[in-house]
Amino acid sequence: MKLLITGVCGYVGSRLAVRFIGSLSNIEIYGIDNLSRRGAETNIKPLQQLGVKFIHGDIRMASDVQALPNADWVIDCAANPSVIAGLPTIGNCTPKQLIEHNLIGTVHILEYCRERKAGLILLSTNRVYSIQELLRIPLRETPTRFEPIFPSPVQIPGFSERGISEEFPTTTPVSLYGATKLASEILALEYGEAFGFPVWVNRCGVIAGPGQFGKADQGIFSYWVYSFALGRPLYYIGWGGTGKQVRDCVTAEDVAELVIRQMSDPNRDVSRITNVGGGVKGAMSLRELTDFCASYFGKEVPIDRVEENRRYDIPYYVTDFTKAQQAWGWQPSHTAEEIVEQLCEWTMNNMDFVRGLVG
Repeated sequence: MKLLITGVCGYVGSRLAVRFIGSLSNIEIYGIDNLSRRGAETNIKPLQQLGVKFIHGDIRMASDVQALPNADWVIDCAANPSVIAGLPTIGNCTPKQLIEHNLIGTVHILEYCRERKAGLILLSTNRVYSIQELLRIPLRETPTRFEPIFPSPVQIPGFSERGISEEFPTTTPVSLYGATKLASEILALEYGEAFGFPVWVNRCGVIAGPGQFGKADQGIFSYWVYSFALGRPLYYIGWGGTGKQVRDCVTAEDVAELVIRQMSDPNRDVSRITNVGGGVKGAMSLRELTDFCASYFGKEVPIDRVEENRRYDIPYYVTDFTKAQQAWGWQPSHTAEEIVEQLCEWTMNNMDFVRGLVG
C-alpha cells in the first residue's frame, strides 16, 4: 500500500508516518511539505532514515500536487491550524493566504484523488463548530476551571456530559480558519460521492505530545510546558484572565490508530465524519496546566492577565468521541495529565531543541 502524507514534516504528519511504519506491513510512504513551519526541517532526516520519501513542495501549487507519485491513500495533515489566522493585526497570515493554505490546497488534493482513485483522510478540526452555540453552554466556575452545568438549563443539539458531538451546530461564526476547514469537509465528501473514492473526515481536538512545535495559537499544551521549562512569562488571555478555559487533548499516535482502522475498512457503513479527541479525562484548564508544570519543574513563572476576550475565544471545549468508539472501537489511550507528564519529561531531555523552537 502506498500512502501520501501532506504536511509530513509537521508534528502530526511526522508522528503519523512513524506510527504507520511501526504498525503496517508492505507500505510505502511519500510525504510532501513546504517547510514553512519553524522546526519542520528537523524532521526530514529522521523520516528519510525510516524510509519515507520526502518531497519538498506546496499543495497550494497545483503543479506540485500533479507531480506527486500515485498513492492508494492521501492523509491530509497540511494546514494553517491557527484559529486567529487571517485576522488583522493578530493573525499570522492574510485571509487570502489562509484560504490558499486550507481550501485551495484541499481542492488540489481532491483533484489528485479523483484522477488517481486514491482514498482521502482529511484531518479537520473541532473549530468547525459554532462559536455562538459554544458560548451558550451554561458553565459554573470552580477554583481551577469552568465546568458545564448539568442538568443543563439550555438544550443544545450535540452537547452532553460527554462533551461536543458531531451533531453540534456548525452555523457561523466558526472563525475564518473554521470556515476553510468546514468548506474543505463539504468538498471532500462531495468529491468522494461524485467520483467514487473513499473519504473519512476526522474532526480533531487539540493534538499534543513530545516533540511538538508548540506555539501559543498552535499547540498550547506544548507551548505552555516549554515556556515553563525555560522560565518564560505566560499570559492568561480572556475570560477575566483567570486561566480557567478548558480544552481536551489527544496524542498524534492515537489519531494514527483511528486512521489505520479507517484505511483498512474504506466502505464501512458508518458516518464519514468522526470526532477525535481526549474527552472528559483528556481535558485540562490552563490554570490546572500551570499547577502541573509548577509542580513538575519546581518553579513558578510570571503569568500576566488579560481580562478581555479575543475574537473566537471560547471558555470550554471537550470532545465527545462516542461515535469513534461505537463505529471503530477507538478511544484515547492517555489522560491529559499523562500527556502533559510525557511532554514535561521529553522537554527536560531535549532542552537544546526546545530553546531552538521557542527562540
